[in-house]
Amino acid sequence: MMNDDMLSQDEINELLSGMDDDEPAEGASSGDEVSLDDYLTSIEADALGEIGNISFGSSATALSTLLNQKVDITTPKVDVVKREALQEEFPKPHVAVSVEYTEGFEGLNLLVIKTKDAAIIADLMMGNDGTSADENLGEMELSAVQEAMNQMMGSASTSMSTIFNQKVDISPPGIKVMDLAEDPEGVQIPDDEVLVQISFDLKIGTLIDSKIMQMFTVKFAKDMVDKLMNPGGAEESSAEEPIPDPEPSQQSAVQNEPEMERQAPEPEPQQPSQAERGQQAPRSEPQHMGTQSRMPDRDVSVQPAAFSSFDAPQLNDQEARNLDMLMEIPLEVTVELGRTKRSIKEILEFSKGSIIELDKLAGEPVDILVNQRLVAKGEVVVIDENFGVRVTDIVSKEERLKNLR
Repeated sequence: MMNDDMLSQDEINELLSGMDDDEPAEGASSGDEVSLDDYLTSIEADALGEIGNISFGSSATALSTLLNQKVDITTPKVDVVKREALQEEFPKPHVAVSVEYTEGFEGLNLLVIKTKDAAIIADLMMGNDGTSADENLGEMELSAVQEAMNQMMGSASTSMSTIFNQKVDISPPGIKVMDLAEDPEGVQIPDDEVLVQISFDLKIGTLIDSKIMQMFTVKFAKDMVDKLMNPGGAEESSAEEPIPDPEPSQQSAVQNEPEMERQAPEPEPQQPSQAERGQQAPRSEPQHMGTQSRMPDRDVSVQPAAFSSFDAPQLNDQEARNLDMLMEIPLEVTVELGRTKRSIKEILEFSKGSIIELDKLAGEPVDILVNQRLVAKGEVVVIDENFGVRVTDIVSKEERLKNLR
């Protein structure tokens, strides 16, 4: 018979399992927690998630092309983390990729992935199947991962250029193994006390089902949201300034004009002027496309063409300015002769005189890309001493606008 003050083995096992459940999992912080609401509003957090979803969506396409694997980077989750808690957030070594924005934004962007995931990416970049990846990353493996991240972030910055209607450019990314327990200063991390962290689900074929994390300062996050919510900024305020009055010399010149000259003449009926313009062409020789036959002389009555009236779309001042600004955005036009895929080993074997076979047949129309999106096909021509391309097939305006999104 057991004493009432003693615990049974079942109760002891239950307590032990409860202690195991209370242990913090990898990536969880046991220190002082910070709340996202203290630094970002729900609208700002949603906007950051959408920016990340669009930019990393294009990054997934670029990475898929490099690795020849299906890549999905989805489900962004926005949170904040204390800088001093990063060691608890990443207790094991990870691979950190630092990207500095050089145009469009100012700040440091840090990408963090697991060492195992980086090893698989490096193995795929080297032309292998990813199953023989070694987590002990050497210089060659880190260089391969660096190139993959360079392509990813380059594609992301291109998408951001479209999102923010301005050029966004980055520096070549730096890469290091981040081991905060052994070398807390080994990786460049922003000095701010609190950082914004966006984690994405990363899936690469059947090899990787993990997370990739993006970190930057709260100021950088708010700057992105502000440029997204308030496009134009100072340009809008300057556009709303009142038009200055005429110079004194112009005012006096207007005042000295006779009263009758300053009065605007009454508008004349539009019909006679249109008929007069229509009669300027010789009546005896009507022009017809595709024929040279001469029509016999005869008296004709020229009347102005009647068109159905329609109202132009009514735009407010803000919409009109946005439309004008949109039409001035420069886009990169590229003519693609063809593509091919080669492993890093094959690329390193290139030498002067090497021939690279492309996936297009000789004489086949080339692709015309705008912002890396296909909008037309054409044939290569020579203009003086320069190459050019003659458009032979083009998608509709609606499709072109859709492709530019």
